[in-house]
Amino acid sequence: MKNSLLILLTSLISLVSCNKENTTDKGLARLIFNSGNLKFISTSLNPKKETMSALYGNEKAMESLSEEGHTPKAGAIMKLVTWRYHDNPQYIGGTITGELVSIETVQTDGKGKVSYQIQNTTSQKSAFNKEERISYFMSYHPVMRP
Repeated sequence: MKNSLLILLTSLISLVSCNKENTTDKGLARLIFNSGNLKFISTSLNPKKETMSALYGNEKAMESLSEEGHTPKAGAIMKLVTWRYHDNPQYIGGTITGELVSIETVQTDGKGKVSYQIQNTTSQKSAFNKEERISYFMSYHPVMRP
């Protein structure tokens, strides 16, 4: 009798605990960026602005960043995706991506002409210096994978 009561009580507790909704998300949504055929290159974190960024690019971009040059090679495509981060409601001390802030694109055509484009998704528009941003892109070093 004691064993069956214990099993019943354990079953009831497990069913009730699995049915609990997560009420700690505070309306925050996690967005995922589809990089298409671009590969992950590197990441960065800005604690002052509470943002995290991921750099994606094609093979030419990877080659450009692996060398010591200050300009991307012809045919290079790089996208820097920036999110605001927030605390992960499921894990104490963890952070996850949240609001998508911007997508910046640096692209070099076949003749070596470099173009810069920014797509802001937030209400505040920031003026960026094109040359500074391209230089910032070129300061990234690809993550080395074993």
